[in-house]
Amino acid sequence: MKFTHEHHEIQKTLKRFIDEEINPHVDEWEAAEIFPAHQVFKRLGDLGLLGLTKPEAYGGAGLDYSYAMAMAESLGHIECGGVPMAIGVQTDMATPALARFGSDELRKEFLAPAIAGDMVACIGVSEPGAGSDVAGIKSRAVKDGDDYLITGQKMWITNSLQADWMCMLVNTGEGPVHKNKSLVIVPMRDGPNGKLTKGISVAQKIRKIGMNSSDTGLIYFDEVRVPQRNLIGTEGQGFIYQMQQFQEERLWAAASCLQSLTNCIQWTIEWAQERKLFGATLADQQWVQFKLAEMKTEVESLRALTYRAGELYVAGEDVLELASMAKLKAGRLNRIVPDGCLQFWGGMGYTWENKVSRMFRDGRLGSIGGGADEVMLGILARIMGVAKKPRPQ
Repeated sequence: MKFTHEHHEIQKTLKRFIDEEINPHVDEWEAAEIFPAHQVFKRLGDLGLLGLTKPEAYGGAGLDYSYAMAMAESLGHIECGGVPMAIGVQTDMATPALARFGSDELRKEFLAPAIAGDMVACIGVSEPGAGSDVAGIKSRAVKDGDDYLITGQKMWITNSLQADWMCMLVNTGEGPVHKNKSLVIVPMRDGPNGKLTKGISVAQKIRKIGMNSSDTGLIYFDEVRVPQRNLIGTEGQGFIYQMQQFQEERLWAAASCLQSLTNCIQWTIEWAQERKLFGATLADQQWVQFKLAEMKTEVESLRALTYRAGELYVAGEDVLELASMAKLKAGRLNRIVPDGCLQFWGGMGYTWENKVSRMFRDGRLGSIGGGADEVMLGILARIMGVAKKPRPQ
């Protein structure tokens, strides 16, 4: 995959926005454990950056997925993990199925405002008892006239404390677990910045060891009334739609860490060149040079894998295997690289404000969220024919 002049111009625009309107506030947002999503998303919407791959009819740019990957990579310039993750939820996790399978009416009501930055979206899949096991969700939508009555819980939901709507995976039938689920758009509030929709309650704002500027909630749904017209696509196809969304989420996850990992290494090189040690600098130690070179090689290997997966995805091929590999490798490097760099910073690396220590905390989520490492390995084992494929439900 080769970035063109147009890709680079989008990256320049985004980097300028990050330098001027995000990074100066990151420390404040990290301390507050939330960032002003409506304000930030509106500015991104004004710049045309929230709908690069979405249909032009709803305010998008109608570009192929390579542009989403270029944007994801540039989000790595943000000096924390929480804000880019929140933006990625809006662009590549909560909206793909809606853009592909939603009715015109549904896309006008929810997709267009999300692209414009007028609404904040979240994706509701994980539950207290079902994270990586998507088929095990318990939330249920029961028909009542022209509506659904939705009851259940969703946990670890990024953006949920500020979201205007949720793309929610729920059980809509009693059949096999892979064929009884649907994606439904659930309005979270009565208008922008309004009160929570009747029946929705925030049970808990979850405190995390990292990703602090991203608000994360445990949300309860008690017979929340939602029009059946808010169904995305066909009833019972929600599991399939969500698996398709996961492909883009995993490509995004891999692309989004390329720049941040590169920055982490570069910050450490600059530190090592200044840090005095035994009559020389830390960077003069050959073992330090070799370790940094090895980490950079690993990041560039991830870049090659991610770009190859992206190129094939744009060409219309199934990239489940490569996207799973890229997600697995990205999660691992999000742990290994900040940890290795932090070691070179010594005591300074163990301070809360240090950018490398923040990456150490934030990056740990990469091997858990969006499908744990073990889930990626299970997918790969089945594709390779090492593990038996699950029996049809």
